[in-house]
Amino acid sequence: MITHLNGKLVEKNPTYIIVECSGIGYFLNISLHTFSQLKDEENIHIFTHLQVKEDSHTLFGFAEKSEREIFRLLISVSGIGSSTARTMLSSLSPAQVRDAIANGDVPSIQAIKGIGAKTAQRVILDLKDKILKVYDIDEVSYKSNNTSKEEALSALEVLGFVRRQSEKVVDKVLSGDPTLSVENIIKLALKNL
Repeated sequence: MITHLNGKLVEKNPTYIIVECSGIGYFLNISLHTFSQLKDEENIHIFTHLQVKEDSHTLFGFAEKSEREIFRLLISVSGIGSSTARTMLSSLSPAQVRDAIANGDVPSIQAIKGIGAKTAQRVILDLKDKILKVYDIDEVSYKSNNTSKEEALSALEVLGFVRRQSEKVVDKVLSGDPTLSVENIIKLALKNL
């Protein structure tokens, strides 16, 4: 199993990169999240996942180990293939995917292109316990934090801000201090919107 590559970034596109290691060029499928994380440096270190099927060997690349772990959890769900998992990680950041699953947020997962209500529910049903256990998330404190987040997002929507844009800013604010009150979340978010 190829677990990571250290090499020269030969080509970079939103859906794939080519990394040369010891004279061999590796074609890696990537998400938009990884694309945005990769700097235009000559030498890179990238985490990989090798998918072996009877008709192909496909290599996926990830800028962060956490994204690879979320990817592996997603493809373990029946009905979620590697291309769907990659689409999910292109639409939402790994942290947003993790949070949506941990919180049972069906609408966020369903908002991703190609994912219906049943698939979103299956992802949550299959992965919620694993996510809570792997990331050692306390479900009770998580829910109260998420209630504050939802209240802040609703308030920002009333103020005329687009939910998706607001959500990114609120997530950033909460990543700095997850214990903020709704009022403080809104204040800090307004400074960044």
